Amino acid sequence: MRTTTAPVTVAELIAHRWGDHRPGLKYEDGERRVLTHHRTAAEAAARAALLVDLMPAGAEPHLGVLLDNTPEFPFWLGAAALAGAAVAGINPTRRGPELARDILHTDCRLLVTEPAHLPLLRGLDLPGVRLLVTGTQEYADLLRPYAAAEPGGARLRTPAPDTRFLLYFTSGSTGAPKAAVCSQGRIAAAGASLARRFSVGPEDVHYVCMPLFHGNAVIADWMPALVGGAAVALRRRFSASAFLDDVRAYGATYFTYVGRAVQYLLATEPRPDDRSHPLRIGFGTEAGAVDAARFADRFGVRLVEGYGATEGGAAVQHTPDTPPGALGRAGAGDDLAVVDPATGAECPPAVLDAAGRLLNGSEAIGELVNRGRSLFEGYWRNPGAEAERTRDGWYWTGDLFFRDAAGFLYFAGRTDDRLRVDSENLAAAVIENLLARWADAAAVAVYGVPDEVAGDQVMAALSLRDGAAFSPAAFEAFLARQPDLGTKMAPRYVRVLPEMPVTATNKVHRVALRRAGFRCADPVWHRSPDGGYVPLTPPARAALLARYAEQGRLGLLDHQAPGPPR
Repeated sequence: MRTTTAPVTVAELIAHRWGDHRPGLKYEDGERRVLTHHRTAAEAAARAALLVDLMPAGAEPHLGVLLDNTPEFPFWLGAAALAGAAVAGINPTRRGPELARDILHTDCRLLVTEPAHLPLLRGLDLPGVRLLVTGTQEYADLLRPYAAAEPGGARLRTPAPDTRFLLYFTSGSTGAPKAAVCSQGRIAAAGASLARRFSVGPEDVHYVCMPLFHGNAVIADWMPALVGGAAVALRRRFSASAFLDDVRAYGATYFTYVGRAVQYLLATEPRPDDRSHPLRIGFGTEAGAVDAARFADRFGVRLVEGYGATEGGAAVQHTPDTPPGALGRAGAGDDLAVVDPATGAECPPAVLDAAGRLLNGSEAIGELVNRGRSLFEGYWRNPGAEAERTRDGWYWTGDLFFRDAAGFLYFAGRTDDRLRVDSENLAAAVIENLLARWADAAAVAVYGVPDEVAGDQVMAALSLRDGAAFSPAAFEAFLARQPDLGTKMAPRYVRVLPEMPVTATNKVHRVALRRAGFRCADPVWHRSPDGGYVPLTPPARAALLARYAEQGRLGLLDHQAPGPPR
């Protein structure tokens, strides 16, 4: 029987699994193992009792979790929910003072980690923070007295819908990452909504291969499984080569993704049994229409694009009549608009041709705002960032969209990815979608680099499919065949690299690409004034840099801004 009623708290969902002896958690620890729902609830209850005893009196009830996707991560998520505490997901790709800053900024008095991550903490000044190292004898000895604990037996505060549950960092493309506050009620309701949408039931297995320190895996994968009574299968870290083997071994029916992970999967060697698996759906973001179609054709799995940031300030609802490429319409009660961020005026509807190509991007693309109710619960100890998100009484998502005449919304990128080329505003994601049509491209990233005189120029990073080589003539011919490629959209620079740099959440690391610009060790091709792409040789690069210096703009290359100011 599928659960369709919205739960009130995550704690109630954990307690509801007490006595449920069906498979609940699958993972690999040298060999594949399975724990029941009851066992996972018992492990969470034991850790909740330990948490209550270890948390200093008067401290914020926050614990940091610096773990890969091991069983300990969902155990501690459940423990925090039962105890009325909050988990701060700590990103293991952060280093030194930045890593220490994340732990201290979120007022963590306990930090749960594992031996593999101890070198990251060596030498860090973490006053008042106690380490719990999983997989050690000391850790086992700490837990042993609490083995008989039951859900609800130990609490720092009584869990309620407004009880803080997650302090999850959003991407920090500018400045330090911000810790979004997520309450038990909001996260439980999000899980229930997805469980209803995808008819999640006890026969399902949710494959968690995205990192659990990020909202994608917790909110969109672990939570709907918890609501629907589905089992969860953990992959310590995402692996494209192991993906299908895991799916088959665990019997996985559902997974979440980000666009770069989909590109990694498509780049694996095709196999005759690519469609032989139990997967029925993938849910995520930024796969792009081209890659989603390729994925469905190759693996027989529909990818459903969603939109809803960890902050919860705006959500787009997919409906059965949503056209290809669109994410959906505003949800009930939401007043979403696409506006010019400089003026606040609403952008005109998008004009799309018969193939769904955007013809008036410079006018139609703007920032998505929520002018109505918002579920945004703030950033932990960051009033300035909160004010920026909620200025003028609206919630500003920081994301670029366009809306068609029927009201369907299409994602066009991040505001940080807006370019201004020859006084015309462009969205990097729109150009990426165009370049993704090129058959030789395995992955594409588009970003702006400062023009030597004013504004930006378009730069594209390409990684190629196995056996392909970059042909400037073929690439130029491909561009000429694209009827929706605007006159300012063709990349001035093309960087060809073996594989894309990615963040810890498997998203393309555009900040790193942008900062490198055309000064990198990889081959870079430059579009000449006469048309056509030629190699950017060392002498040509030196001459180009001289022009930057002459115009007084060399410093912009040395300190690349993430994008033009709003």
